[in-house]
Amino acid sequence: MTTSPIASSGHRPSDGAKSSLHRRPNLSRNRWNTVFTILAGLFAAIVVLPLVLVLAYVVIKGGSMMSLKLLTDLPPAPGMTGGGIGNAIIGTLIVSLIAALIAIPVGVGGGIYLAEYSKSGAFASFVRFGTNVLAGVPSIICGVFVYGLIVATRIFFDQSYSAMAGGIALSVLMLPTIIKTTDEGLKLVPQELRWGAIGVGASKFVTITRITLPTAMKPIATGIVLSIARAAGETAPLIFTALFSPFWPESLFSPIASMSVLIYNFAIMPYDVQIALAWATSFVLVMMILLMNIFARYLGSLNRI
Repeated sequence: MTTSPIASSGHRPSDGAKSSLHRRPNLSRNRWNTVFTILAGLFAAIVVLPLVLVLAYVVIKGGSMMSLKLLTDLPPAPGMTGGGIGNAIIGTLIVSLIAALIAIPVGVGGGIYLAEYSKSGAFASFVRFGTNVLAGVPSIICGVFVYGLIVATRIFFDQSYSAMAGGIALSVLMLPTIIKTTDEGLKLVPQELRWGAIGVGASKFVTITRITLPTAMKPIATGIVLSIARAAGETAPLIFTALFSPFWPESLFSPIASMSVLIYNFAIMPYDVQIALAWATSFVLVMMILLMNIFARYLGSLNRI
């Protein structure tokens, strides 16, 4: 049995040696550390402050108007009182649904191709670069593009502005998020799962549909929810494509109301009723997007790949 030199000599560490193990605030490096910690916390508070102020202001201005009538009635004519935003809520849901039905299959399919079939090829690099560029393109450019492609040409049954055109414009904005989250989610799937499936005789298609895609479903779903939340709040693409209608939706190939365009139209009117409805619509839209983002964070917390 061996003993330490300290024990054998009968000496113990002095109080000075013990104190050297504790933090000494008077040191220059510790003072600078405190200063930069305070600065980092201050900058973090500044980052969150605009969100808090926007939410508080919207709640104060529009939250007090919440009622069942507001959510179910049509907007009033200029200068009239009463009314609601029921058609805008339904129109936003319809346009977002059209965009999701277009963007989800294309985006998920593109992500599967990048992650499973062409992981590092030249074409895959080009697609990834194009996806990053498309993610930074201003939304109004997507609206002008769809306007020239669909609205101006009256390709849908000789109709110009329509809910379908608005959904197509929003789907273009949703694609980059869905493609990137699908690509990154599939990359997180352990390679051993693919080898095991191929080892028991599964084809590439069966391996993707039965193994890798279900395993990465949570991050993919998170990206889909975030993309829908972004598309639901866009205004510029819908002004050029879906326009606006003060009536209930009639068909997918006619102008349709949406909450974002209603806010734009009513906020610039010289009538107090319309301005108040714009604030109420802002509250509903912000709450809808906030809930979708919270749901996306919840899905992200479930990721266990």
